[in-house]
Amino acid sequence: MNAIGKKISDTRKSKGFTQEELAELSKVNLRTIQRIENNKNEPRGKTLSLICDVLQIDKADLQELNELHQRKTIATFIIDAVYLILLNLAIVTTIGYMTLPNEANINSKVGALLLSFFIPFFIIHFTQKMKATERVLKFGLGFAAYLILLISVQGFIGGCKIGFSSWIFSCILLFIGVLFYGKILFKTEK
Repeated sequence: MNAIGKKISDTRKSKGFTQEELAELSKVNLRTIQRIENNKNEPRGKTLSLICDVLQIDKADLQELNELHQRKTIATFIIDAVYLILLNLAIVTTIGYMTLPNEANINSKVGALLLSFFIPFFIIHFTQKMKATERVLKFGLGFAAYLILLISVQGFIGGCKIGFSSWIFSCILLFIGVLFYGKILFKTEK
């Protein structure tokens, strides 16, 4: 719910009005009141003035509240983006470190495969409502950047040799596959 819709809803409830009563007193369509409170519409101009008059809310305070909410939304987006970049970097670095060095033994490579299954498994556990494509874009983008970097530095043939011999391609395929199809492992409750 946006800041204005929430404030209108909370004030209406605290004053004991139903949506129907607010619509009747403010001469605003009931459907408009419902859409405002359900975050489908944002009231402006005359509609906002009519509702504010009935609820005895200062229109300027509502607009300031909405601006503050928008600033918080932008800050949250930036923080989320930085967090996702750092998380992708940490995952790719960990799996790459376990598979790419020449001295990486079979235990390290099997550990990387296990991490390539369990990390996305836990990501799915905490993001079950997220669509599979969105999950892959958010949490698998680091591997796309990693592949591009590997191929650009080593060349296509050199990158493929390194990728297949070090098991990094297997880890990436498993990681992305579990991110995309892993939701079938969880029983959905209705």
